[in-house]
Amino acid sequence: MTTAQERADLLDQLGLAAQNKAALGQVLGTGSIGQATEESDGHMKATIRINPDELTWDPSILVMPHGGDIELELVNDDMNTHCALLPSNGDRKFIWLVNHSHGHAHLNLDGPGYYWFGSPTGNDEGRGLTGSIVVLGDAPPEARLDRPEQPRP
Repeated sequence: MTTAQERADLLDQLGLAAQNKAALGQVLGTGSIGQATEESDGHMKATIRINPDELTWDPSILVMPHGGDIELELVNDDMNTHCALLPSNGDRKFIWLVNHSHGHAHLNLDGPGYYWFGSPTGNDEGRGLTGSIVVLGDAPPEARLDRPEQPRP
């Protein structure tokens, strides 16, 4: 189990505790922080679980080192049925997760930013089943707004 200080240190190390980014650590105050593993071909993989009786994603914050394709394994170890509504460029993925089941989702998240996911079944999101996939990196030059340079924190 990660202590509050260890969590704060990891958010800082990943660059998610800077100005205008601290809210992520506050909104998703439960669960853990995980990092996707990158394969030699550039595709990424990660596993996200719902642990028994916790009503949180584990990890609740998943960090990708850059945009691209990721294969998620979703595991529901809880006694209740949940689902996952996941972001993906041009499409959303919806997976039912009956108790003690797992599913797979292939996502494409090609730009940096925060991508939110949750379980919109019943009041799951209100009770904690909300998470974020954080894609690190900067927008490519062709995707940047045509405006003067802005100060960065």
